[in-house]
Amino acid sequence: MAIKKYKPTTNGRRGMSTLANNEITTTTPEKSLLVSQNKSGGRNNQGRMTVRHIGGGAKKKYRIIDFKRNKFNVTGKVASIEYDPNRNANIALINYRDGEKRYIIAPQGLEVGMIIESGENVDIKVGNALPLANIPVGTVIHCIELKPGKGAEVARSAGSSAQILGREGKYVMVRLQSGETRLILGTCLATIGVVGNEDYELVNLGKAGRKRHMGIRPTNRGSVMNPNDHPHGGGEGRAPIGRKGPVTPWGKPALGYKTRKNKKASDKLIVSRKKNK
Repeated sequence: MAIKKYKPTTNGRRGMSTLANNEITTTTPEKSLLVSQNKSGGRNNQGRMTVRHIGGGAKKKYRIIDFKRNKFNVTGKVASIEYDPNRNANIALINYRDGEKRYIIAPQGLEVGMIIESGENVDIKVGNALPLANIPVGTVIHCIELKPGKGAEVARSAGSSAQILGREGKYVMVRLQSGETRLILGTCLATIGVVGNEDYELVNLGKAGRKRHMGIRPTNRGSVMNPNDHPHGGGEGRAPIGRKGPVTPWGKPALGYKTRKNKKASDKLIVSRKKNK
C-alpha cells in the first residue's frame, strides 16, 4: 500500500501523509458484525481517571473480528477488504459456504474472490488457519494463539509476522517479531502469511489534531509541573530530575522497571529473549 503525501498548503499539511488505501474495496461495513462502543475518557466505574491521555476522538463502531478461526473445514470466500478504525491492520469480510459472515485480519496478498479455510489438513496458503504442529518449518505466520481455543494474541498488528523454526515434542519453536524465540503448543492455531497494511508505520500525522481524532489527549512533561503534581517538578528554571532516575507521577521507576506478572508459566517457554535495540 502506497503512502500519499500532501502539498504544504498550510503548516499542518507540511510533511503530512496518509495511506493511499489501494487495497480497500468498500467503505460500508457489514451491519451484522458492528457493535456500538461507549467512550470512557479513561475513567472507571467510579468516575475516577485510571488511564491518562484518553478523551475525545471520532465516533466509531467496533467490528467483531474472528480471532479464533474455529469454523473448521468450511470454505469461505473473501467478499471485501475494509478499513477498521480500531486497529492499524485492514480486515477482510469472509462469506462462508453455509451463509455465515465473519471478519478476519487481512494478510498481505489476500484479494477479493480468494477462498480460505480453517482446519488441520488445509493447504499452506495465505489466509488459511491451521494448528502450528501441521505448519512446515520456515513458514511465515501471524494471528497466533498462545492457549488452544483462546483466540489469536500474537502478531496481529499491521506488517507483523512470526516464523516457525522447529519442533520440540508437543511444542513448536516460533521466532516472534521482537526477535524473541519461544515455544508454543502445537495445537494452537495460526494463520499463514504476514499481516497487511505494512506501510502504516510510515505515515506522518503532520498535526496535533490528527492525534486528537484518534482519541489521544496531550501529554505534559513532569519537569514542567509543580512538586505536588510530579516528583520531577519544581526548582528554579530548568532543573534536572534530582534523584536516582526518572519516575512516574506516583514515584515508581519509569525506566527498567519490570512489570511482567506471569513469569513462572511463561519463562520456561522462552528459548531466547528479544533483541535489545
